[in-house]
Amino acid sequence: MKRFAVALIVAGVVFSGIYGLAASLGVSSQSLGAGNSVVAACQATTLTATYNTAYDSAVPGYKVSTVTVNGLDTTSGTNCASKAYKVTLIGTSNTSLGEATGTTPASGTSFTSATFSPTVSAASVLGVHVVITG
Repeated sequence: MKRFAVALIVAGVVFSGIYGLAASLGVSSQSLGAGNSVVAACQATTLTATYNTAYDSAVPGYKVSTVTVNGLDTTSGTNCASKAYKVTLIGTSNTSLGEATGTTPASGTSFTSATFSPTVSAASVLGVHVVITG
């Protein structure tokens, strides 16, 4: 009976300590941590992306030179103007083939990405992912 009581007290202390540590973790849309937080989008409308190609003898063949993103909201109260972006070209099994980063424009409804690193063969591209943060 004594062992059971001691085990129950130890379990209570351990549970309280872990619960207290978990409760102290902060979560917000601006930082990483453990927990859940609602992250608002900077716009409600959908972006569309198209990519441009250029011949590259090193590939050999056509490479993706830039991606143009249309439908950018730079005028509403919660807009995507002047925010960091990342454009990722996707291949088979949702694998990243290359990325380009930059900043969205302060005005206008579209932007064109910078050069991709590494060079990406256009024949390998199955999709484009765009992330805007900030």
